[in-house]
Order: sequence, then structure tokens, then C-alpha cells
Amino acid sequence: MSRRKITAPETKVLRPTVPTISGYFVHLPASMNMRMAAVTTSRAFLFSHHYYSLPLCVPSFFRVPRFHRNPILLSAVKCLQSSSGRQNVVDILEERGLLESLTSEQLRHACSDPSIPPLKVYCGFDPTAESLHLGNLLGLIVLSWFQKCGHQTVALIGGATARVGDPSGKSLERPELDLETLSRNTSGISNTVGKILGSSGVSIFNNYDWWKEVRLLDFLKDVGRFARVGSMMAKESVKKRLESEQGMSYTEFTYQLLQGYDFLYLFRSEGVNVQIGGSDQWGNITAGTELIRKILRADDAAYGLTFRLLLKSDGTKFGKSEDGAIWLSPSMLSPYKFYQYFFSVSDADVVRFLKILTFLDMNDIRQIESDMKRPGYLPNTAQRRLAEEVTRFVHGQDGLDEALKATEAMRPGADTKLDWKTMQAISEDVPSCSFPYHQVLDLSVVDLSVSSGLFDSKSAARRLLKQGGLYLNNSRVDGESKRIEPQDVVDGKLLLLSAGKKNKSTLSTLTVSNTTSYIIFKKSNTREGNYRSMDGLRQLCLPVLGIVAAAAITFYVVSFSELSEKSFRDLDKKDYDDEGYKPSPSSRVKRARRKANKQSKG
Repeated sequence: MSRRKITAPETKVLRPTVPTISGYFVHLPASMNMRMAAVTTSRAFLFSHHYYSLPLCVPSFFRVPRFHRNPILLSAVKCLQSSSGRQNVVDILEERGLLESLTSEQLRHACSDPSIPPLKVYCGFDPTAESLHLGNLLGLIVLSWFQKCGHQTVALIGGATARVGDPSGKSLERPELDLETLSRNTSGISNTVGKILGSSGVSIFNNYDWWKEVRLLDFLKDVGRFARVGSMMAKESVKKRLESEQGMSYTEFTYQLLQGYDFLYLFRSEGVNVQIGGSDQWGNITAGTELIRKILRADDAAYGLTFRLLLKSDGTKFGKSEDGAIWLSPSMLSPYKFYQYFFSVSDADVVRFLKILTFLDMNDIRQIESDMKRPGYLPNTAQRRLAEEVTRFVHGQDGLDEALKATEAMRPGADTKLDWKTMQAISEDVPSCSFPYHQVLDLSVVDLSVSSGLFDSKSAARRLLKQGGLYLNNSRVDGESKRIEPQDVVDGKLLLLSAGKKNKSTLSTLTVSNTTSYIIFKKSNTREGNYRSMDGLRQLCLPVLGIVAAAAITFYVVSFSELSEKSFRDLDKKDYDDEGYKPSPSSRVKRARRKANKQSKG
């Protein structure tokens, strides 16, 4: 069989800022062009051996079919890829269960090909809130995986698209946000992304910076004529909304075109060639790749990747708690409560979350999974590792240290020394109340436990105290005679009352001050116990409720008496005697006889 001669392909030059993966040369320095020309020659050699790979400089129309693969050359290419030091991020995401879809398998090859420059990847975040939440965490994790594999990352804040609202995954149109709120949300999300991914490791853009210069007529002429209405209506997010009772507004319908233009703009001006997003963003991502292909005529130059949504084993969304969203900003949710949320993950979910939410080696995760099935496994060991890894990624080592210190301080019987700074940081995350300093001193622990709402009654407090389950500042209370002394008040400001058995506990933090007392009421439920804080004002509420009840009863009695009197007047009086009683038939007969006797005598 004669070998087919491969001639040097013609190359096309696009704009200097447009990086392409196949089919074109970019405008590079002479030394780089020489290097890439050598790569082209070597690829022609590989093609002559019928090995199909992703050519950087061979146009997409010039591809030799895969008749067979030469195993020697295949192993040589694998060695070349491994020597480049760049891991294939697509394979990593797929192994960990993160990968959902690719717009083209060419992206997989481009991620490991040493002759192709690092990719530039972006993920968009609409500033609908002042902080990102747990649902956005996967986007940051996937961006971080691209960073670890040597690629460049971009975070796009949707200052413009947030004014429209993404209909994907929503049953109702998003509420409109005012400009001040959008500005505040944009700043908060930018700070969160920069802190998590590193300000030097990620480029942050706001799409309002270019959308504010776009005119409607120019947009329709340059972009709108390339959009096909049939394709836009075929998107899954659009079809679901059109089938709903509320339908879809024209504003929401155009969202995919706006996001598609963002990809086009970043591709043309910043060299971004990959967009990532959740599985519900597939329609918006493909809208961008289509615009790039049609407007710039760049085939196989831009790619999309979607990852799976964060769901629990029962199919419900992971990221919501009874108190609302799990925020990534420490100003909206403390590292302590963030840590506790992941510590409460069920055994059925913990291994999967270790794969998709952490950067642990897969061998280590398999070892943890194996340990969970062995006798003698310490419960919550895997959950503790998950909580530590995710908290460190989001809040840094300092945030993890704060969470661990607070967690240890909250454990009844712990040896950790309490301090005001640690307790103040988590004061809003645990049930707490406040009393005047003089009211707390010399008060018995039993009385204080009831006044703070830790127990409903003194008998319940005494019962647990005798069982050894009542703690003051993590020290066991041994007798009912224990009273609060000045040295018991931590830093002169705080007391910690704990009641629990094994790993279940109920906590109540009391702040003592010399000012007017106030009480904070909170309720929260976690795996380690039910935290409850009762009303310190119930002693005032009960008399008020009694007065209200007495007034209601009085009103009812008076109203009933008036109604009875009126009804009595309206009845036929002949059936009643002078005293208002209705006589029986026999009484009537006797009365008639007495009346007849009186008349006969008269």
C-alpha cells in the first residue's frame, strides 16, 4: 500500500487576538511561528501513518480518515503529552463525575496536546445577590481545575445580563434589580471570586462595560441576523417556560443571544475560547459557539463544557438549608456554619461530594470509601474531611482554623479555652440571648438555664444535671448549688450553657452587659442536635395573653346576655309566667282551676 503524500496546508490568519485550536495560524513572533511550523511538519508525518489527532495548523477540511492507529506512534504521542506536564482537565472532570457535555471532542484533545497553547476559559456569574452561593461553587471548582492544569481562567460578572434575568431553570421571571443593588452585588461577587481563585490567577470582567456601548440597531444588524428563531425556541430552557402558565417574556427570550454575544466578544477581544457552565446553561453556551462560527467563520475554534448540577442522592438540590442559601461570603455566612453544613452531609452523599467538591487524589477518596465499610470506622470521619477541604477552598486556612476552633468550643466538655472574639464571630449562628450583668451574678445555673430558654422547666434542668449533661463554659456542673460567679463570665462578657448527651447538644449563649437587657431568639436544626432558644419575655407575654382572654370572655358573655334578652322579648309571652319561666302543661291546668275557683267565689 503506497503512502499518501501530505502537502503543506495553506494557513489563514485571523485577528491577532483570536487564538484558534484548529485550522488557522495566529499572529505570533517569528520564533513561535517556526516552532509551530515544525509541529505542522511532524503532524503531517503522523497523518501519513493514519494517526488521527487534533492539528493546530491543518485546516478542518483537510483531515485524513482514521483507518487504523499505529500503536508505536500512539505510545510516542502519549509520552510526548505526559512530558509536557499538562494534565487533561476534561479527563479529570470526567473521572470525578463532574463532566456533563462537550460541544466537541476536539476540546478533550486540545487540553492535553503539548503543541497547543493553554486554553482561556470563562464562567459567568449574574449578580442577583451580594454573594455567590453553593450552587455557584461547582463553577469555581471547575475553573480552579483548569488553573491547576495550566490554563488561563476568566470570571465574567453579568452586570448587564442580570438586568434581563436568565430564564434557565426558573419557572418565573426574575425580579428587576435597581442599579444600586446591582453595583453592590457586582462588587461583592468580584471580591468573593478573587479571594477564592486568587486575584492574580483569574481575570474578572463585567459585561456591562461593553454592553453599555452597544446600540440596538447595530446589534440587530451585526448579530441578530445570524440568530435563527427556530433554534432559539428549541432550547430546553425556552421550551419549558413556553409550556408553563406564565410563559416567557421577550426580554427573557433574548437572554441566550446576549450571553452568546458575551462569548463572541471575549473570543474576539480577550482570546477566550472555552465557556463552561452548569448543565442548564447548554443552550446559552451553544448560542455563543454558533455566533462565533457564523460571524467570524471560525470552525472548531470555540468550545463549550457543561458540568452536572449539585444534587443530593434523592435528586433534590444541594445548597439550600432550612434557613436559606449557603452563601460563600463570610459576611453572609460564617465559616463555622459553612463548615457545619458540610459536616452534616449524609453517608450516602459524602463520597460523591469528596470527588466533585474537593481536590483530593482519587486514590485517597477510594481509601476513605473503603474505610467507611470497615468495622471500627469512626462515624463522621469522611464528613469531617469533606468539611475541612471545602471550607479551606472557600474561606482559606484562616477561615478553616476559625471554624475548627469554634466547633471545638461549642462541644460540651471540650478543653478549648473560650474567648470573646471566637464566640462573637459565631454569635449569630447559635441561639443566644442577653441579660444585664447584675441579673446574672449569683443566679443559680438551674434558674439561668430556664431563664435563657435552654430548658422549659427547672425539673428538666435538674434531671439532666444529675445525669451529668449540664455544662457551664464547657465544664460539667456537678451540683444544683452552683451559682454564677464573676470568674465564670468569659472576658466579663459571655457565658456558655450547654446541655447534651453524646454528640447531641443544645447550646445557649448568654451575653451579659451593664446596659439595658435584650434577647435574641433563634432556632436551628443540625445533625448534631436541635438548637433551641426560648423567649425570655414569656413572663410578660403570659399576663398580656390572660388579659386578652378575659376581655374576650367578658365580651362574649355580655353579647350573649343581650341576645338572650332580645330573643325573650320577641317570643310569645303567653307561654311564660310573670317570672319568665315557661310552665309545664300540668301547671297550666292547675293555674286555670285556681283562677276559676277565685272567680266562682267572687
